[in-house]
Amino acid sequence: MSATTPDQTRGLPFPGESEDYRRARNELLEAELALRRQEQSVADLRRGLPLGGRVPMDYAFEEWDDKQSAARATALSDLFAEGRDTLFLYSFMFNPDASGRPLQIACPMCTSMIDGVDGELPHIAENVSFAAVTKAPIERFRAHAHTRGWRHVRLLSSAGTSYNRDYHAETSDADQRPMATVMVRRDGAIHHFWSSEMLAAPLDPGQGPRHVDFMWPLWAIIDRTPSGRRSDWGPQLAYR
Repeated sequence: MSATTPDQTRGLPFPGESEDYRRARNELLEAELALRRQEQSVADLRRGLPLGGRVPMDYAFEEWDDKQSAARATALSDLFAEGRDTLFLYSFMFNPDASGRPLQIACPMCTSMIDGVDGELPHIAENVSFAAVTKAPIERFRAHAHTRGWRHVRLLSSAGTSYNRDYHAETSDADQRPMATVMVRRDGAIHHFWSSEMLAAPLDPGQGPRHVDFMWPLWAIIDRTPSGRRSDWGPQLAYR
């Protein structure tokens, strides 16, 4: 099968399809190509951002040390792997339990996302450093990671720091929010580069923020099916 050229939008005919199907599919293909061009344009704008603000402090996170079977302090500056000057942080939510106690139950949606990211991390780590940060105690985060079988994601607790509040992963009422944030190191200083600010932007009718969907394989697949996203369904921590 030969590859299609950029100006060839007649699609790839499949067995048994009708003319109506092919006509509609070609129209969709035109829209998909336009979206691809738009995505590239947005990516170019993102890469062209100037440096954001210098981080206000070298946040002291907690990380679990398996060798010592205890938590240890890990500074933000320690999260940049050798030879890497870009750090991607995902703010992972824990929800109140049935009694209302805060930070008790891992967010099913954040869990679904990291389920997918964890397997990709050996590839991601060849380009940028990555860590997941939660306000919950590190012991709780580590226990949850063990139940999910995560092997690669670096787990941090931001308890006792202002990181979540400073970078909009927490509201003024201490509710947790899922945020993706990119930091860069330049000339020995750490700067904010980009965050998923669509979380706080006005919503279009029938849409959620979709600010972190780019790192979530679940929706990339479901969006290509006839039913698409169901308003009455979301990821769960377990299924019967």
